Amino acid sequence: MSFKRTSLFPPTPTTARGNSTKLSAHKDKIVYTNGKAVINPLLATVYTGHVQNTTVARISPSGYYCASADAFGTVRVWDTVGEDQILKGEYKVISGKINDLEWDGESKRIIAVGDGREKFGHAFMMDTGSSTGEISGHNKAINAVAIRHQRPFRAATAADDASIVFHQGAPYKYDKTIRTHTKFVQDVRYAPSGDQFVSVGSDSKIFLYDGKTGETLAEVTDSPHKGSIMACSWSSDSKSFATSSADCTVKLWDVETRKATTTWTVGKGVNYQQMGNVWSRESDIVSLSLSGDLNVFDSRTGDKAARVITGPQKSITAVAPSGSETFLAGTADGRVVEYSTSSGEAASVAGDGHTSIIVGLAAAEGKVYSAGWDDRVREIGGTSFSTASISTTAQPKAIATAADGTVFVVEVNGIEAIRNNQKVAHLATKYAPSAVGTSGTLVAVGGEDQKVRLLEWSGTSLKEIALLEDNKGVVSALEFSPDGKLLAAGDSTGRIVLFDVKEQKTITARWSFHSARVNSLSWTADSKHCASGSLDTHVYVWSVENPNRNIALKNAGPGGVNVVLWTGKGGRLVSAGADGCVRVWEVVFHA
Repeated sequence: MSFKRTSLFPPTPTTARGNSTKLSAHKDKIVYTNGKAVINPLLATVYTGHVQNTTVARISPSGYYCASADAFGTVRVWDTVGEDQILKGEYKVISGKINDLEWDGESKRIIAVGDGREKFGHAFMMDTGSSTGEISGHNKAINAVAIRHQRPFRAATAADDASIVFHQGAPYKYDKTIRTHTKFVQDVRYAPSGDQFVSVGSDSKIFLYDGKTGETLAEVTDSPHKGSIMACSWSSDSKSFATSSADCTVKLWDVETRKATTTWTVGKGVNYQQMGNVWSRESDIVSLSLSGDLNVFDSRTGDKAARVITGPQKSITAVAPSGSETFLAGTADGRVVEYSTSSGEAASVAGDGHTSIIVGLAAAEGKVYSAGWDDRVREIGGTSFSTASISTTAQPKAIATAADGTVFVVEVNGIEAIRNNQKVAHLATKYAPSAVGTSGTLVAVGGEDQKVRLLEWSGTSLKEIALLEDNKGVVSALEFSPDGKLLAAGDSTGRIVLFDVKEQKTITARWSFHSARVNSLSWTADSKHCASGSLDTHVYVWSVENPNRNIALKNAGPGGVNVVLWTGKGGRLVSAGADGCVRVWEVVFHA
């Protein structure tokens, strides 16, 4: 057996209401942060070098390096060329969260700003970390920094104290304080030409300044935004700039006339508030919704978004097939996203979904059922949640479906059977169920007592017919082979036991290479191989014919692999987990 990763579906940026989210672009590269990762969705690459949650990342003007920062004041500079992402340097610059950073035009110096106890910003050399000036003049957290890329270098910082501080450089030093805004200043950006810079803030105002002197040139008052302006970015020719606002609109401005040439309304409601933007390539404006969706606008047209890039913002916790080349993924914030391995596209499932973590997805008869910690089981048909929804007796732990469309939900104190949006049976248990799987009329239930029980489903009731014992920890994942002859049971110790269903005995307990809880199991269509995903970040593919043989996909999911799924024809395996990324692997089984 051999494998290679063929594609990656990235998560969308992390957002927080009322906080500007910084996006960065360099030619065909866009970078943003989610969790502990730095994402480039167009190149399908992920950088996972940070140990704390990342907050901002920017590619150097040369395109060779990326500087990324985290919530604890650390900046890492790493190589973007090649797949190794070699670390150039790691520097602790302030004592708190870094909100923004910027490169100078020579790709040598970096200014990082945020909320520190001793200082709110720091200027340093990218290769040595040595200081190259002082960032001062603010008395509250700094939200943004912009550097003039031409000599003489200048820098502008924008903060919660409603002021902009203009710095001369390099080395950078305080020049003057600009008090044009009356509320938080959310973003400040220099034009590529260096002639001007623009600032936007929570007072819904936009100001233009001279790039060399910091002199205020004008307030842009034509067709104003009606909410806080969270971000601004310039076109490559410096003749126009774009602004994104919490009023759910994106505006394109002409610098010479200082008038809005285009206004795009993204939607209505909190989820459509615009939290960040960046100008990509020659004509694309990418604006970020609070929901995490990236809306791509063509600056040459006044039409709606040319493309919307969607995905999860939180970790992926459940998965189920929805077609031969598509599958659904449930997330820790209650969303469900549909992925297509053939087109490489992702789309959010519409409708009223869950309000909390989704613990299970299960497919049957063209429908997919979901269970969440909002104590509800919901039905998904096509690409939207249906109105069918039923509450559970207790908090769900796992979910599975039978051939007759019955949904089995394991809870703290029992097993519920739901069909046609009605409860048809309930089996109270003396043990605490922890996992469930189905095949035909058989239902396998794993327990916290380290045992697996085989139950017979009559259509109206469950009856225990066998007890399987060989696991050494809480049974955390169960999956019948497609032919119904085998049952794989993973547990909290990382051990997987393979049972013969008809003989009700153990075939092997040698599938024990995982070092932490097994979260998910999935069989190939021919029932010859089983894949497992674990909290230990690894994925293994096991062979039934030769139990000692396996293929290891090491570090397949930073933070832990929550789900695995064989999809499509042949050996295409999907894995996903804590980092919100969906990875697709091509596995080749050699004769």
